[in-house]
Amino acid sequence: MDFEKVIYNLGLALKEPLPGRQGQITMAPLPVDEQRFVENIRSDHKKGAVLMLFYPDKNNHAFVPFIKRPTYPGVHSGQIAFPGGKMEEYDRDLSETALRETEEEIGVQASKVELIGKLSDLYIPPSNFMVSPYIGFTFEKPEFKPDPEEVLRIINCPMKLILDKSIRKKGMIRGSTGVSLNAPYFDIESEMVWGATAMMLGEFTYLWEKMGF
Repeated sequence: MDFEKVIYNLGLALKEPLPGRQGQITMAPLPVDEQRFVENIRSDHKKGAVLMLFYPDKNNHAFVPFIKRPTYPGVHSGQIAFPGGKMEEYDRDLSETALRETEEEIGVQASKVELIGKLSDLYIPPSNFMVSPYIGFTFEKPEFKPDPEEVLRIINCPMKLILDKSIRKKGMIRGSTGVSLNAPYFDIESEMVWGATAMMLGEFTYLWEKMGF
């Protein structure tokens, strides 16, 4: 998909009302955990942000990088995600969190990223995080420099593939806690993109398809 056209269309789409839960729930693990969507979310929740970053390849096709987390003692061990993390006290706002974490994790300079907008916040019960997904772009393919402590590998995914309904599947997934879930996922480079990241992509694809681009 043409990079400039994708960025233009994203600008239009993100000015519209966001689908929120209606889009997120399309890719939520089953049975749906309604705690993600209710107002009485834990008052001590932490704040975080991620970045869905678009960039052009040499043929001017739009791509998005995902990261694979290393294996570690934590709820998101080994999962596929957008670059991002916890808001720190020195971050002016959550958009700065998304940019800072992206620079730290995959080496994309914050000064080279232009933000377009954001998707709906998503609460992640296992880690007690409220995550804000931002959308931005760079005019050139970044020279990625993954932090080996944070990133096992970078998956560069064509925008066209994200929109391909044939990669949306469902199956039993074993979480880091050992519990198996019946969950929808995006099959990207033989990796199962599920959980919170899939729900963010669920809202993204729902919005894109609703716009009829």
